[in-house]
Amino acid sequence: MCCTGIRWMKMLQLEEKAVVIDYLPLGKSTDMTKQSIAQLLGMSYFTLLEATLKPASSLSIGEVVNVGKENRDKVEHIKGRITYDQLTTGAKNELKTAIRIVIMSREPDFVNFYNKSGAITMRVNQLALLPGIGKKHLEAIINERERKPFESMADITKRVSLLPDPANLLVQRIEQELHGDEQHYLFVRPPSHAMDQPYGSFGRY
Repeated sequence: MCCTGIRWMKMLQLEEKAVVIDYLPLGKSTDMTKQSIAQLLGMSYFTLLEATLKPASSLSIGEVVNVGKENRDKVEHIKGRITYDQLTTGAKNELKTAIRIVIMSREPDFVNFYNKSGAITMRVNQLALLPGIGKKHLEAIINERERKPFESMADITKRVSLLPDPANLLVQRIEQELHGDEQHYLFVRPPSHAMDQPYGSFGRY
């Protein structure tokens, strides 16, 4: 199967779990029906979702909920995918925390990004797209991972001198991608207008 076909298969896969980034017991002020809704961040593809809740259900910010079709305990219906601009102010304020929850719950996957990331173009490495990664940091990461693969975020911090918090660099990059106007998408499900643009390691791990 060609790479485009694989990309589309990845794009069509659904989130199974999501982190609550806002909970509105009475719905939005602009809604005609006052039904409880939640805004969510998917834990596999960082998809931003809006959902309605089952009767008598309530949520807390940062809670992980089932959103897969078969195992929903609190979520009634996924209204659809939303954009960053459609997030409530509260959801935007909680987004970084939720992203970090996802990263640390899947720490081996993201450590593997530091171990396996490669070139996007002849001159640009995927690592260089992380905020705060300059040429010296890039060289140090590559040299260290060739000597021995990183085992954890703490291991990266210990072995790469003066590198900012490696998990936080990922948080910043993922938040940027969620805004939807990046040229390359390393981690986030790209917006529809970016489907034909090249991107990094989305879906590879």
